[in-house]
Amino acid sequence: MARSYWYKEVVPATAMVAVEFSNVAVNILFKAASAKGMSYHIFLAYCFGLGTLVLLPLTLFRISKTGLPPLKFPLISRLCLLALVGFSGQIGVYKGLDLGTPTLSSAMSNLIPAFTFILAFFFRMEKIALRSSSSRAKIIGTIASIFGASVVVFYKGPKLLYSPHWTSSFVLPFQQPLGSSQSNWVIGGLLLVVGYLCYSLWYIIQSQIMKIYPEEIIVTFIYCLSQAILYVPLCFLSEPNMSSWKLTPSIVAVAVLYSGIFASSFNNGVHTWGVRFKGPVYVASFRPLSIVIAAVTSAIFLGDELYLGSVIGALILSAGLYAVLWGKAKEEEMSHDDASGPSSSERLSSAKVSLLQSHKDEEM
Repeated sequence: MARSYWYKEVVPATAMVAVEFSNVAVNILFKAASAKGMSYHIFLAYCFGLGTLVLLPLTLFRISKTGLPPLKFPLISRLCLLALVGFSGQIGVYKGLDLGTPTLSSAMSNLIPAFTFILAFFFRMEKIALRSSSSRAKIIGTIASIFGASVVVFYKGPKLLYSPHWTSSFVLPFQQPLGSSQSNWVIGGLLLVVGYLCYSLWYIIQSQIMKIYPEEIIVTFIYCLSQAILYVPLCFLSEPNMSSWKLTPSIVAVAVLYSGIFASSFNNGVHTWGVRFKGPVYVASFRPLSIVIAAVTSAIFLGDELYLGSVIGALILSAGLYAVLWGKAKEEEMSHDDASGPSSSERLSSAKVSLLQSHKDEEM
């Protein structure tokens, strides 16, 4: 019993928390690399290229055990769509992060559960009954999440947390603090919205792929390889100067190596496993952790200030998020009760019918 609980609950939760820490670290390192002139196109090409190399030995080992994936249209079409959606989402998120801050990116990522719910309803993966408390909670939570994201983007507000002087020894070597102007803040926020909408669609497509071909390592390898193939030509078109590919200074090299190993392989692999094992809603439920992690680490390592709009919007976003999660959990509980067998009233009615039938048989 204890071993089963450890595997089903503790291990997935620990893995999701580790991914959120890794995501925030990747955002901060990318912000550091972009401040030194690193193009996000080249950054992503390096990341997915390294991720492909890291996953290659594991993929070959797995293929030797299970064989090649079935080359059928349902799987191939979804893998191609997954690559295109992931490509679009990465561009939106990293360009938005380039214009905004890691805290803004983490706050906006809480839109993913709301977007996922809307898309799931659109693709008839979710049902809505207005008389049901779970459906009302999901609708209200979705609206609150969108409103909270709007507050983060369009209302910056006064500064609540200044980077103290004692953090100067920890701040990464930038020429200036990595803040952003009001116009860049809004544009970056809108790009993040588009990017995270693509991420939500990515989760839905991924869940369909896992039903057809439940091999997380191989699917993650194919995804990383497809992203590298898409980004390399784009880099040569957008950055024809070969000097742009140099990994200097050292912070750029560290950002690329860490992001390539963890963001492209570890994070995507764990998310793919989590979607198959616990479902996309479970994976999305850990997104609010990134706000706290990003706010603290950005203040320490980047010298960022925390604004009132980010706090208010994050609180509204988190409330909306957990309303959606509560509604989803309530639905799963009801469906589990329905699947476990007839209710007590139905069993009592059935017993009465059986007794009445036996009484009639005795009379006959």
